[in-house]
Amino acid sequence: MSVKRHASYNLIGALIPIGLSLLTVPLYLKQVGPDRYGVLAIAWLLLGYFGLFDLGLGRATSFRVASLRDASREARAATFWSALCVNAAIGLVGGVVLWFAAGYFFEHVLKVRESLRPEILRGVPMLAASVPIATVTGVLTGAMQGREKFLETNIISVLSTALFQLLPLSTAYMLGPDLPLLLTAAVGARVFAIVVLAFRCHQELLKGVRPKFHPEEIPLLLKFGGWVNLTSIVGPVLVIVDRFAIGAILGAAQLAVYTVPFQLAQRIAIVPGALTNALFPRMAASDDATRDVLAQRATQTLACVVSPMVLLGVLALEPFLHVWVGADLATKAAPIGRVLFVGFWANAFALIPFIFLQSSGRPDLPPKMHLLEIPFYLAGLYGGMKYFGLLGCALAYSGRCIVDYLLLGFAAKRRYHHAVLLLLNFAILCVALVVCQFATLHEPVWWLMAAGTLSAATVLSWMNLPPELKLRALDQVGGRLRRAS
Repeated sequence: MSVKRHASYNLIGALIPIGLSLLTVPLYLKQVGPDRYGVLAIAWLLLGYFGLFDLGLGRATSFRVASLRDASREARAATFWSALCVNAAIGLVGGVVLWFAAGYFFEHVLKVRESLRPEILRGVPMLAASVPIATVTGVLTGAMQGREKFLETNIISVLSTALFQLLPLSTAYMLGPDLPLLLTAAVGARVFAIVVLAFRCHQELLKGVRPKFHPEEIPLLLKFGGWVNLTSIVGPVLVIVDRFAIGAILGAAQLAVYTVPFQLAQRIAIVPGALTNALFPRMAASDDATRDVLAQRATQTLACVVSPMVLLGVLALEPFLHVWVGADLATKAAPIGRVLFVGFWANAFALIPFIFLQSSGRPDLPPKMHLLEIPFYLAGLYGGMKYFGLLGCALAYSGRCIVDYLLLGFAAKRRYHHAVLLLLNFAILCVALVVCQFATLHEPVWWLMAAGTLSAATVLSWMNLPPELKLRALDQVGGRLRRAS
């Protein structure tokens, strides 16, 4: 099964929930209000961050199962049961920690109207229950990805994510916007994923093998997973600290102004994420020379596919927001979102050296690079918020993404593949960003800039597109023209 096909499964699996998100965010804002939506955004961030109690065993399970591709079913089952037992126990501990941490944050730190605070605190136990669910899901998903079962994994993920978005909204419509009820509905969606994934893991890895905990597997998993887990601790801090700072300093209502464009810009990550998740098992089973070729081709493909998408996002963001969430929020959120789009563009290429290092047995280097970034990022975030408000947060975040790519590429033995192509695309994005910040759709200079940058990005991407992708695109266009005639 090819990497391209696996990446396609991952991409489709990520695009469907995005469509649902585009439909549901305005409904959430209308149904529960900006305050409750801001609290839900913080809750989702807490759930994502406390996935660190996975101890990196989800990715370690994927790595170990992939490396045992030709081993016996018993060997793979030993890895699975060992990782599952440890992650379930650690997840319970993480749930207790989250209970206290979330309770303190929501009671003493988050700025929100006092009438809403008791309702928020009643939802904390459901947040805590989500942690062991998340850690167990990580092992189940890692095992299936290690066997390169990306189609099934994505089908399950799509169904679970759809339920995760729709069940709370349906609950709000039928029973009212009560936060504990909304969180209970979201947890129920995650339980569905566990049940289905457990059934498929049994068929793929465990059928005919007696369940047994193998202590000797734990050091092998933790040696890899420990560094991955440190990445899981440090990496999310760099991703979510901006919104915690906004909630603590500017209040929950301002979170919606920042979170809405952030979530849109974050969707750019689905393309590199789909590709790198498909590449990881293949890289883990390859030598350094093959990994380097795969990394070069991945960077080239991403540059030609993602760059025009990001440029289009920068240009179309404000009119889209006007239609999607209304003129008032669009005017405030668009300048923030355009800057964030450029940051997520840089983050797309940082994923390539990131998985190169993990798959080559150096999972220690990414978290070391992230630790170097933290003090500088926090200083930039503070200065940006102090002098430029929400736009300063976006500038600090995007600057950190660019630095992240440079540091990870340096750690991967200075693997800055296709650097000239990336610099040219970055220059085009910066031109679009600056003009959009100072001109509007009603001015001729905006339209001239849009036409010029889109033309330049399209030509640059076509000239550098890998030959096999270029031939496939030409074949598809030719086939459609023939059918049309």
